[in-house]
Amino acid sequence: MLFAKFFHLLGLTLWVGGMFFAHMALRPALGVLHPEQRLTLMAAVLANFFIWVWVAIALVLGSGLHMMAVMGAGAAKLPPYVHAMTGIGVVMMLIFAHIFFAPFRRLRLAAAQQDWDRASRALRQVRMLVGINLCLGLLTITIGALGPLSA
Repeated sequence: MLFAKFFHLLGLTLWVGGMFFAHMALRPALGVLHPEQRLTLMAAVLANFFIWVWVAIALVLGSGLHMMAVMGAGAAKLPPYVHAMTGIGVVMMLIFAHIFFAPFRRLRLAAAQQDWDRASRALRQVRMLVGINLCLGLLTITIGALGPLSA
């Protein structure tokens, strides 16, 4: 169980910490660049970061399922905070999959074609969805940290 918790926390740290950095530090700092430079850089940064998000999802999902299996034989035996974390986590994974396969794909394509208006619209959608996922991730961490205290 110790290794599962470690991998779970590692995945959460990579994913949520990366979103926080990109959304709250990197994005505002890029305001000094010309739009073409900013869009090209964000497309490259997100391409690298999203590889790590896939790794983080595998770590979180695999370790979470393992810990749930160890905790009890059926879903009815799991504490409510585990159900909450699981539900929010699945929503986060679905939002990320949408980001990756829709607006991020459009961002990369538009940036490669130097269609800056289309790239800007796609990046705005990525930013909005990452912001939602960041809030959900912080909520999930809070539930995970405080949930056992109420159980």
